[in-house]
Amino acid sequence: MVKELIKKLSNAHGLSGSEGNIFDIVRAELDGSVDEMYTDKMGNLVAVRKGGDFSVMLAAHADEIGLMVKAIEEKGYLRFVTLGGWYLPTLYNQRVILHGTDGPVVGVLGGKPPHKMEDEERKKGVKADDLFIDIGASSREEVESLGVGIGTPVTVDREMADLANGRITGKAFDNRAGVALLVRTMQEVESPHTIYAVFTVQEEVGLKGGKTSAYALDPDCAIATDVTFPGDHPGIDLKDVPVEMGKGPIITIADASGRGLIASRAMVNWLKDAASANDIPYQLEVGSGGTTDATAIHLERGGIPSTTLSIPTRYIHSPVEVMDLRDVEDGIRLLVEALKTRPEI
Repeated sequence: MVKELIKKLSNAHGLSGSEGNIFDIVRAELDGSVDEMYTDKMGNLVAVRKGGDFSVMLAAHADEIGLMVKAIEEKGYLRFVTLGGWYLPTLYNQRVILHGTDGPVVGVLGGKPPHKMEDEERKKGVKADDLFIDIGASSREEVESLGVGIGTPVTVDREMADLANGRITGKAFDNRAGVALLVRTMQEVESPHTIYAVFTVQEEVGLKGGKTSAYALDPDCAIATDVTFPGDHPGIDLKDVPVEMGKGPIITIADASGRGLIASRAMVNWLKDAASANDIPYQLEVGSGGTTDATAIHLERGGIPSTTLSIPTRYIHSPVEVMDLRDVEDGIRLLVEALKTRPEI
């Protein structure tokens, strides 16, 4: 069941550059379903289904946004840098897990109490330098004795929960939803092509794993599986973001106002045709926000025809992301059906 896989992946922790826990889950899931699995020099996990000469790269980034310890104060408080695109007010007073050398250590993100803030401080909002991590220690030595030091990865302590109408909430659906989609596709797909399923590293800090793996594999075409935000809740308008949860996966035509990916029309048409032929709901996106691994992939090796298949997800880059499981299930069906055919590139 895809819900249980997403729960396992969402509850696990894998900061950019520390994706090993996620890869352990993927390896266990894909054991026996692919011909080969290996880790490349960058750290990407590559799973291969061997077929004909035509090759398709499917990419899902495994990393999540988080923090990294940069300094330990004398009284045991920890200072940090953010890794990935945080909106800082979402971090204030969150509980976190520090992934130390001796195992996980629970901490909280503290800051100046609002009761003691001047009006000007309240207006300025929270900055990373205003916050610190409190693990209950009273000295630098005590922190270090717990296996926590400079460079320790830190992620939010939050577990997946059910909402109404088949919807779920949790951390890191960006991009554990894409990882789950890719895992289930590789378990179900029957294709004449060679398929490279790449679970990439460090997407949230610069699309790094997608770039290096695309260069090494040199596929004929590529699809990134990721998430994107819908325009179906207060604070955002459907006229600006005309995609919704529960109405199917989203095929990207362009993102980041064209500064990121302008997708191959052949790839877009390939997915559209597969969806139409199999009565699979889908949506199209021309976005002005963020981008995905497809941006890095499509610029490699003289150009690799690419697009992105995304799951609409509310409140991205927060500990309480929300999505509809039907969109993931339809995304799996769409990829499985498309991979039976070949894009006209």
